[in-house]
Amino acid sequence: MTETPSRTGVLPAQMIRDMIARGEIAADRGIEDAQIQPASLDLRLGTQAWRMRASFLAGRGRRVADRLSEFEMHRMDIGAGAVLEKGCVYLVPLMERLTLPADIQAVANAKSSTGRLDVLTRVVTDEGVEFDRVAAGYDGPLYAEVCPRSFSVLVRPGMRLNQIRFRRGQAVLTDAELVALHERARLVSGEAVISEGLAFSVDLRPQTGALLGYRAKPHSGVIDLDRIGQYDAADFWEPLGASGGPLILDPGAFYILVSREAVHIPPDFAAEMAPYLAMVGEFRVHYAGFFDPGFGHAEAGGAGARGVLEVRCHEAPFALEHGQIVGRLVYERMIEPPATLYGAGIASNYQGQGLKLSKHFRAN
Repeated sequence: MTETPSRTGVLPAQMIRDMIARGEIAADRGIEDAQIQPASLDLRLGTQAWRMRASFLAGRGRRVADRLSEFEMHRMDIGAGAVLEKGCVYLVPLMERLTLPADIQAVANAKSSTGRLDVLTRVVTDEGVEFDRVAAGYDGPLYAEVCPRSFSVLVRPGMRLNQIRFRRGQAVLTDAELVALHERARLVSGEAVISEGLAFSVDLRPQTGALLGYRAKPHSGVIDLDRIGQYDAADFWEPLGASGGPLILDPGAFYILVSREAVHIPPDFAAEMAPYLAMVGEFRVHYAGFFDPGFGHAEAGGAGARGVLEVRCHEAPFALEHGQIVGRLVYERMIEPPATLYGAGIASNYQGQGLKLSKHFRAN
């Protein structure tokens, strides 16, 4: 179902290319075509990094570069590759910089493979008061804060750990608009629970087999982010078997689980995963939150795709129940459908996915 193009909403790939042509998105090394996704742009690590003693935001009227001396421990050249150690905070200048028009703002998020490795990655800007938010009209550099949580990772310049999405005006669908869209396009298998987005729940009773998820092992080796399909999952992950009862989440542990629902993103919409309510349990369910137009959708070769949940428990052990609502998808209208959909003629690693680790691990 195709909507009438709107002049407000998320910018598709073809409009991102126009921004690059106008110099609103620039990079010393040029923008590669492979960076441009249906509704976002991949961002690339630069050639150096700072090991920081703390995460920070620049704050109003202040530049990131002017605050480095307050928090930096030492500078690293990552040109030949460098290990970012588990539990440490790094700041990496990105290759891209922005000169946004006054009516365009942006939001960033970790890429799926980054989140599934438990690498907390957030964009920082000059004068920023929030992570991953770029104000309309912003003119300046971009930085990535990178904090590996479960595994140390080997990085190099040009690696793409996060992505940025551009918006003009109000893009988020109201609940009434989302109900109407679901009636036309059937966004989710099963019952649609709609409240400030489309709710999704956790699956702890797999229909086939007994594997319900994975828990990161606490003492593992380094993962080279350029090595795709090269690692044995057993060296880094403990498989979790279904028991029929709740899953007790351990504080500080990281889990890969999957949603019970298969979701669809129509071609003229995008979505972002957001938390449900902190009151339902002290855990985080995602690092990587962007769902592109065409994800799980029949027009892009999909038949519904379940959301992978990157779960970290906080203060106390928590009993997660099968079917418990843990997050929501916030749908946004596109200004116009992208020229290429997720999973249709591009390298889309997670179209039609179920429970799946990052692309660095060999398929069983």
